[in-house]
Amino acid sequence: MPLYTSLMAQTDTQAPARQFMWWGIAVATILLGYADLARGGTTIAPILLVIGYCVLVPMAILK
Repeated sequence: MPLYTSLMAQTDTQAPARQFMWWGIAVATILLGYADLARGGTTIAPILLVIGYCVLVPMAILK
C-alpha cells in the first residue's frame, strides 16, 4: 500500500447521525426534566435540567 493512502484524512460518515443522537438525548433529558418539574418534582427535575443544558447541549454543539 502506498504511503500517501495511509496518510490521507479519514472521513467519518457517521458524524451527522451522531450529532442528531446527541441532540436527541439532550432534548429528551430536558423534556423529562420539565415533565418532572410540572408534576412537582424538586430533586430529579433540576438534576435533569442541569445535565441537559450544561452538559448535553454543549456536547451536541461541539460534537
